[in-house]
Amino acid sequence: MTIKTLGAAALIAASTTLAHADEWTAYTYSSVSTTSAVKGMNRIVDRVAADTDLTITLHLGKTLQIASADITQAVGDGIIDMAADFFFSGSVPLARVLNLPMLIENDEEWAKAYAAIEPKLVEAFAEQGVVLLGSYRYPEQTIFTTFEIGSLADLQGHKIRVTSPEQGKFIEEFGGAPITLSGSEVPTSLERGVIEGVLTASAGGAKNWHEFLPYNYRFAVNYGNSMIIANADAFDALSEDTQAKLREIVAEEGPKTTAAFLEDEEVQKAAQSKAGMTLVDAAEGDAAMAGEKLAPFWETWAAENGPEYVEALATVREAIGK
Repeated sequence: MTIKTLGAAALIAASTTLAHADEWTAYTYSSVSTTSAVKGMNRIVDRVAADTDLTITLHLGKTLQIASADITQAVGDGIIDMAADFFFSGSVPLARVLNLPMLIENDEEWAKAYAAIEPKLVEAFAEQGVVLLGSYRYPEQTIFTTFEIGSLADLQGHKIRVTSPEQGKFIEEFGGAPITLSGSEVPTSLERGVIEGVLTASAGGAKNWHEFLPYNYRFAVNYGNSMIIANADAFDALSEDTQAKLREIVAEEGPKTTAAFLEDEEVQKAAQSKAGMTLVDAAEGDAAMAGEKLAPFWETWAAENGPEYVEALATVREAIGK
């Protein structure tokens, strides 16, 4: 595992963080200040500053030389004190149970599944030296393409950007070729034909890449979520009152960020349609067929990873009645 070296000034600031329990460095994978994700983190920062003695300085994605996939590790190692991490699955792969394609299919199922699995996630992040404070969720991940699409069968032979191995399995099931790229690589890759589509939300990646993606097949593949985390030593160094207040603020702002994303999803869908994007409703029968195709993968995924994953999958399935 590698974490790119921080710039000199940022490294000095980060290395002294644990010595100053009232001054934290935070980081988010998102580089766009207008997203609901960054707005939510800024609300947390502002409320913490107003209600406690803790000061948090938030850095946007790409402003520190920390790879997106290494954010949880960077928090655990104390390079930064706090983060919002969308790409946590490499460090805490158990959490990917929530992102299995076709397992969780609506908001109600997500709420039940997350509540059931949260205690296991708290333990898994703790093993990385990290305190799980809360989370927020993006809208459903749907299929945006450069080619005309009217059903899942139309994925055959096309190269689609994914953000997890589980999304990759979904694309493979329908004859496509999954490709993993960072968000910053997506626009040029679409222009050059390196990829021909992406799995994302209208209020997520499509908000920035819509001009390259004339078609959106409104089929919910899975959900993506971000974890709001803190370094365990830095958190333990806070007073009990500040710990409690930080947890309270994150517990309130996480759901608010989710709600803001859901609201923005409808706004962005309308704006993207008005700008010329063709939004296509999911074809009748595609959801049932995809669920049947992917269900065996859930079991294989869990069995290959071990008993803890089998238990996690069983916990989620029991919670949502599948």
